[in-house]
Amino acid sequence: MSKPSIPQGTRDFSAEVVRKRNYILSTIKNVFELYGFQPLETPAMENLNTLMGKYGEEGDRLIFKIINNGISDPKNIDKAKAGFEKVLEGKSSSDLTERALKYDLTIPFARYVAMNHTQLTFPFKRYQIQPVWRADRPQKGRYREFTQCDVDVVGSKSHLNEAELANIYATVFSILGIDVEIKINSRKVLAGIADFIGEPNRLIDITIAIDKLDKINIDGVKEELRQKRFSEEKIQLLNDFLYSGADRIVFDEIASKEYNHKKLNFLSTQYNNLILQEGVKELESILALTKNINNISVDFTLARGLNYYTGIIFEVKANDVQIGSIGGGGRYDDLTGLFDVPGIPGVGISFGVDRIYDVMEELKLFPENLQVSTKALFFNMGETESLFAFGIMQQLRGQGIACELYHEFTKIGKQFTYAEKKNIPYAIIIGSKEMEENNCVVKNLATGVQNTVAIDKLFNEIAN
Repeated sequence: MSKPSIPQGTRDFSAEVVRKRNYILSTIKNVFELYGFQPLETPAMENLNTLMGKYGEEGDRLIFKIINNGISDPKNIDKAKAGFEKVLEGKSSSDLTERALKYDLTIPFARYVAMNHTQLTFPFKRYQIQPVWRADRPQKGRYREFTQCDVDVVGSKSHLNEAELANIYATVFSILGIDVEIKINSRKVLAGIADFIGEPNRLIDITIAIDKLDKINIDGVKEELRQKRFSEEKIQLLNDFLYSGADRIVFDEIASKEYNHKKLNFLSTQYNNLILQEGVKELESILALTKNINNISVDFTLARGLNYYTGIIFEVKANDVQIGSIGGGGRYDDLTGLFDVPGIPGVGISFGVDRIYDVMEELKLFPENLQVSTKALFFNMGETESLFAFGIMQQLRGQGIACELYHEFTKIGKQFTYAEKKNIPYAIIIGSKEMEENNCVVKNLATGVQNTVAIDKLFNEIAN
């Protein structure tokens, strides 16, 4: 018999981890609600044609496909074999798979809006906290199953939405105690550069390569562009853009609003391109609306490789931990057009819960009291005594006090050990003498102080 295991890139979560994750999730959720967003959930799986072609060529390869039911049925075997042949060629086949686990929350959200747009009130503001799946190579901070927290506004082109999303980032990470940099760029700047170098139809190839800059550095980006048959002249023009005098301001100085504006002014004067100028104006508008945020910076190397972004894009990096982005998103002015419902603009951001957890764990940012759940343990002193204690315990539970009765009569030391291992702050002992006198012994396990307390005063003794 093989040893039990779980799939690579997935995890079990103990009570301690779940409480820490819930702390993160509740913090994010409370901020979402503060800004007027409402919850939504969509299925774990979507039709494959809903997802394919929405994430770029590389993203499509990371979609977990689900094998159709009944492919072993004799009448379906020939179709299944044909489907396998297509898969071996790197193609998809509805004969083999029609459904897939969702890759992110944005495309399923767009599908939901497209299906329900006649019933929704616009602007429609929703948040969504659910697991997603990607067939990626597992490594630190990168999992095959992970939780995303998305918040989106659809039905509005106003840049006030981008400003609110930037403030949501700033608020959440301030509460969690994580020092971050909120990076912004505009896809129109990147589209303008693609147009400037004479490759207006190859924006996706350019952004996918630039998006890997942190991982493979500029030499790796250049090599990828060569493999995609960009000329050396055009690669050099892209290099000049990525490492222009404007961008070196951020490398050489501490990022600030002043340097953000210097970078934009430099770019505006350096490149006479209409699309790029529109992007610069967008970024100036966002900076004007986020004057209260000190840790926001313009980064022209920010690309966001997904091909549905059309305007402002975001990425959040933790300053004190070497890890990938812990948040990102952007504007997508025609995402529902992918589902034949054009003309519904939108913008949204996502929180990388698993990476946020890793950052907080490494920096020891979780509150110390998260692990206390059971407030009091009633010791089992025998059948009659435990029956009496059970009634008292139920009264405390009715008053909102979490408590347990030890499951069997055994040595006192063993019951103390149980309470200590579970970080239960109070031990309550009711023996035959205490039953007669209608009181109990209460021991504070943190201080070691022990008192005899009347049962009708027990709530007041342990409630604080």
